[in-house]
Amino acid sequence: MGTLGDIRIAFIGGGTMAEAFLRGLLGKELCTPTQLVASDPLPQRREHLTSTLGIQAVSSNKEAIAEAGIVVLAVKPQVLSAVLEELAWQIAPETLVLSIVTGATIERIRTALGTKAVVRIMPNTPGQIGEGISVWTATPETSVEQRAQAQQIISALGEEVYVEHEDYLDMATALSGSGPAYVFLFIEALIDAGVRMGFSRAMAAKLALQTVRGAAIFAQRSGKHPAILRNMVTSPGGTTAEALYHLEKGGFRALISQAIWAAYEKAKYLGELDK
Repeated sequence: MGTLGDIRIAFIGGGTMAEAFLRGLLGKELCTPTQLVASDPLPQRREHLTSTLGIQAVSSNKEAIAEAGIVVLAVKPQVLSAVLEELAWQIAPETLVLSIVTGATIERIRTALGTKAVVRIMPNTPGQIGEGISVWTATPETSVEQRAQAQQIISALGEEVYVEHEDYLDMATALSGSGPAYVFLFIEALIDAGVRMGFSRAMAAKLALQTVRGAAIFAQRSGKHPAILRNMVTSPGGTTAEALYHLEKGGFRALISQAIWAAYEKAKYLGELDK
C-alpha cells in the first residue's frame, strides 16, 4: 500500500504528462498499480500504459471515475469542454479533482463538474523525469487531508510550490511552465555557436548540455545569487567579460524579461477567454 492509502486515482487523459504522474507515483511507491486507472481514446496508448506500468486503462471516462476518490484532468485544452460536459455532475461532490489543463480556471472546472475540492496545477516538462517544478493552488473547500493528498501526487513530478491565489498560476505558466523552452533555445544557440567555431555537432552538444546542467546544479547547491556566481567566472578583461558585454549590449537580459512578460500576458488572456 502506498502513502496515499488505498484511494483510487483516475486520470482522464493518458498522454505524456499523465504518464509522468503515473510513473512518479509508482516509482516513489506512493501508490500501487491497482489504485490507478487512466482513460484514453487511443487503443495503442491504453496498451502502452497497461503493458509498461501495469495499471488499468480504459476508453470510457465515466468508467475511469467510478469509485475514484481523486480525479486528475490531464486532457488537452481543446477537448476539455467535451470532457467537462460528459462528466458534469457525474463525480461525487466530495471527490478531489486535480487539473493540469493549461488555461482552465478553477471556477470553470468547479462549475462544470459540481465539485468543490479543486486543485489547479502548473507543471513543467522536466516533470517527465521527476525533475520538474509545479506550482499549485486549491479551493478553500479543499480539506487539509485533500491538500496533503494533492501535494503527494504533485511531488511525483519533482519539486512543488503552493500559492494562495490562482493568479500566480499565470505567472508560473510564463516562467516555469514555458521556461524549459527558453532553456532549450539557449542550448541550441550554444551548440550552433560551437559548430560555427569548428566543433562537431555531437561534441558541441555534449559541451553545451553539461555546461547548462552543471551551472544549474552549481547555482542551486551554492545558494548564492546568480550575479555573485557570474562574477566568480568573469575575470577582468577576459573572454567571459567580452562575451557578457556583447550579450548585455544586445539586450539579452531585457529581451528575456520581455519574452516572459509576453507569455504572462498571453496566459492571462487565455484565462479570460476561459471565463
